[in-house]
Amino acid sequence: MRTKLNGLLTLLLAFVVHISYAQDKTITGTVTDANGLPLPGVNIVVEGTSTGTQTDFDGNYAISASEGQTLLFTYIGQRPSTKVVGASSVINVQMVEDTQALEEVVVTAQGIKREKKALGYSVTSVGSDQIEGKSEGDVARVLNGKAAGVQITSGGGTSGSGTNVTIRGFSSFSGSNQALFIVDGVPFSNDTNAPGNFLDGNPAPSRFLDLDPNNIANVEVLKGLAATTLYGTLGRNGVILITTKAGAGQGGGAKKTEITVSQSVFTNEFASLPDYQTEFGNGFDQSFGWFFSNWGPSFDRDGVSGWGNQAAIDDQGTLLHPYASSAFLNPNGPNTGTSALAQQFANQRYDWKPYNAVEEFMSPGRTLNTSVNIAGSSEDGKTTFNANLGYLDEEGFTPGNSLNRFNFSVGGRSELSNKFSIQATANYARSDVKSPPIAASRGNGTLGLSVFGNVMFTPRSVDLMGLPFEQPEDGSSIYYRNGNDIINPRWTAKNVTYNNLTNRFNFNASLNYEINENLGLTWRTGLDYYNERNVNSSNKGGVEFTQAIFGFLNTFDNNNTIWDHYVALNGNYDLSEKIGMTFIAGANARSDFFDQQGAASTGQIVYGIKRHFNYENQLPIQFSQKRNIVGLLGQVSFDYDSMLFLNLNSRTDWVSNLATENRSLTYPGVSVSFLPTAAFRELQSENGLNYLKLRAGFATSANFPTGYPTVSVVEQNTQVYGEGGEITNNQVDNFRANPDLKPELLKEFEVGIESRFWQNRVSFDFTYYDRRTDDLIVSQPLPPSSGFTLTQSNIGQISNKGIEADLGIDLFRGGADGFNWNFRTNFFANEEIVEEQEEDIIFYSGSTSLFVGANAAIKGESLGTIVGTAIGRDENGNFQVNNGGDYVVVEQDNEGNVPIIGDAIPDYTMNFFNNLSYKNWSLGFQIQHVKGGDIMSSTIATLLGRGLITETVDRENTYILPGVNQDTGEPNNKQINNSTYYFNNILFGPAELKIYDASVIRLQEVSLSYSFPKKFLDNTPFGSLTLTAQGFNLWYDAYNTPDGANFDPNVAGLGIGNGRGFDFLNGPSQRRYGFSVRASF
Repeated sequence: MRTKLNGLLTLLLAFVVHISYAQDKTITGTVTDANGLPLPGVNIVVEGTSTGTQTDFDGNYAISASEGQTLLFTYIGQRPSTKVVGASSVINVQMVEDTQALEEVVVTAQGIKREKKALGYSVTSVGSDQIEGKSEGDVARVLNGKAAGVQITSGGGTSGSGTNVTIRGFSSFSGSNQALFIVDGVPFSNDTNAPGNFLDGNPAPSRFLDLDPNNIANVEVLKGLAATTLYGTLGRNGVILITTKAGAGQGGGAKKTEITVSQSVFTNEFASLPDYQTEFGNGFDQSFGWFFSNWGPSFDRDGVSGWGNQAAIDDQGTLLHPYASSAFLNPNGPNTGTSALAQQFANQRYDWKPYNAVEEFMSPGRTLNTSVNIAGSSEDGKTTFNANLGYLDEEGFTPGNSLNRFNFSVGGRSELSNKFSIQATANYARSDVKSPPIAASRGNGTLGLSVFGNVMFTPRSVDLMGLPFEQPEDGSSIYYRNGNDIINPRWTAKNVTYNNLTNRFNFNASLNYEINENLGLTWRTGLDYYNERNVNSSNKGGVEFTQAIFGFLNTFDNNNTIWDHYVALNGNYDLSEKIGMTFIAGANARSDFFDQQGAASTGQIVYGIKRHFNYENQLPIQFSQKRNIVGLLGQVSFDYDSMLFLNLNSRTDWVSNLATENRSLTYPGVSVSFLPTAAFRELQSENGLNYLKLRAGFATSANFPTGYPTVSVVEQNTQVYGEGGEITNNQVDNFRANPDLKPELLKEFEVGIESRFWQNRVSFDFTYYDRRTDDLIVSQPLPPSSGFTLTQSNIGQISNKGIEADLGIDLFRGGADGFNWNFRTNFFANEEIVEEQEEDIIFYSGSTSLFVGANAAIKGESLGTIVGTAIGRDENGNFQVNNGGDYVVVEQDNEGNVPIIGDAIPDYTMNFFNNLSYKNWSLGFQIQHVKGGDIMSSTIATLLGRGLITETVDRENTYILPGVNQDTGEPNNKQINNSTYYFNNILFGPAELKIYDASVIRLQEVSLSYSFPKKFLDNTPFGSLTLTAQGFNLWYDAYNTPDGANFDPNVAGLGIGNGRGFDFLNGPSQRRYGFSVRASF
């Protein structure tokens, strides 16, 4: 008996030991995708237990399990995979894409995460791999072309210049069309142009320049109103949702602490350098003269145009130095001046030859970009953290231009209990932008004080960089002109400075409480605050412009504060076995306060001292504006058997700056999504159709006016001169209040498809939308007898229709060690029409002086219409020519209407992306093609009109302009020379002749990367190491413009706002190329 008992005890002991041994077994392995690439963040659980873990950055995992137990591997967009634990302690898993769950979860309005298949509207996701490590520090420009319908236009090539960001074109011509930026769930101010306008000069940056692209985890672009309903009026122009790395922290398992460091070095170059001719120099009609223009004699001695025919040029090909012959420096004749420069250059000779003035002025700059990221979690994985440090040091190619930015971001998420979780992020940015003045120019000086105005048309025989630019006695500007009546751009770059120093802080904190398994409560609050300190100044001693002649100093602070609060109850219920429901009911409150305080001084007393006490006159700079928005919002979604989804949205806003009866509006929205491939499985086949989604949506929104248009205000002037000296004067403002003003109402309908084919190698998405804006807010002029000059009213309607398409193809799939080639393209085209309008014409951007040009709203015409002076035409449509042989300039057509001379809206925009990889090498490039759209280019007109580029070298032939004589009606037979044609007609003739087709094809980005194999890093501290060579805007061709101009039409010539289709020598474009290193530890 005892023997039997001992035997049973022995067997029991062996069994316990066996079980204990099995429980202690550690399973390790690597999880990869279908291409063999590691998958970080894969959830792994032992079925039937609470034991779980996640894969790390390299796809590796370790978990305790016993033989016979089953491991479940799950990952978004992949089919779940199960593996039974056997004798081996290593289990590697290669997951397979789930055709019904690709791109499964996206972030939508108010930070709500939804399955993409359930959405009835268009959403585009942009990952961090397409954003970080780029040569451009402006996140908006990094996004250029990444999403169909998102249009990015730069304010110029200077570092820190503003950027225009619109989604699906324009919906208003009086309100802002800029997209709303949301950072970590909180509205982020992207203000631009607060300091001035395009005529006066405004190099101010867009405030999303404060974002560090290297700190962005992902971007979601919500394009239509159905997608942005929950944001109310703020989301009417589309929303760009940015999640920073600090804000992306998620729970779900322990993760090792990882440090990632990236360092980039780039060169910034003048990309749009014209192809200057080198055959002719300063003068007119092949005769020498120190003029603005370049129609003088040849640099060759012989021939009709040779310099040998010029009395001013001697046999050695030299002439008297411009500072020895200048009437300004030598009022009693050449070589007689008494100033230091006049005596220094008296009797000195000057070589008659071409100089590389512009190329030397625009010397290359450089960019240094450093980023450090630290991410990790607690041992139990319930708390995650992320910190990011970034520094950008950028020197532009324009003298006096630089950008320095420091960013620090920290955030994390913690599960406080089974029901409570908290998440918070905080971001600090310090941006310092220095720039010379930038304003509009037409090629005869500038409309505003600008460094570029007098650079681009520097005559070829003028040694800009060799001539002294300031007088030693008083520091005043001096240049080659006989009367010194043009400001020297080198003097401008040194003495006129615009400095924009911004300190910005934004944070958000959210608390989630799980009431039960079906209900949850979310609370979030956020602050976005910046102080923008502007110091804009000029020493006295300039010429041509009052600000430069007498000097000025403007110092002012822009303080902007946004508080945003959000609370919502969310629920998730299964109404039946096949019907599910989710809902959100909440409220949102936002407060915007902008305050501007400073002083403006004019009349500098002592040169070189830029302090207010050194100026004769001072005026206050004061402006403030506040608006509160309170909204109630709700969303309910139904799904049937994971194949049919219905989403109902609504939001009601109350806005503080309109009269009570007009200050609230409700925006309903509805969208539906249907998956035929889920409803009818027989539609699916491995090499045919894998996935199909049909969607449709309808929603509304509104554009509430800014400011206080419903109340009358009083102006106060503190510098009115009376008999006893200065007095303070009060007067009623010229604007007449309209208490009946209503918001503009927007309605949009969209339909689309999303599809995948051939083992998910081919994807195709398509969207059509139709948006209408009613009750347009229009500024109306009033007769002087009313006592006012202007008011605002609700008049008119705009329609905006367009299509978006995305195509992706995996041309080759070779796995991690094979050859892979992915091709993607997106397409966008739209049409914006003014459907209804009481006024005949409304100038909404540009100038009412038609020789300058403007955008105008005209019933039945495109919203991108450009108006300006035109060539006169007879009743048969023939061009009219005057007796001098030049075109007749008119401000009215034959029907008495303002001439329409162009349309700025492109026919379409396409982007082509190619990503190729082989083993550890990867090559990517983006090509952009913008077809059509007109631009009125003062840069091209100036280069042609001043005789500077290769198209103007034919100087000795004559021309007869096509048309008829305006007096006789007979065909024109008046001969004119080259300079007369270009100078009188292209530069200073009808604005119509400055219109060009702005089509352009561009190599937007190119990068070549090498990632070191893991086996090479095993004995190093590096977890990964990648080297990348990269370029931005390396090549472009505006193929319907003169080749010699090398013109880049991607420029916001009217500043950041609603103006389109204008170039006023705002600044050349930029080319960047360089090298970056990225390492993780």
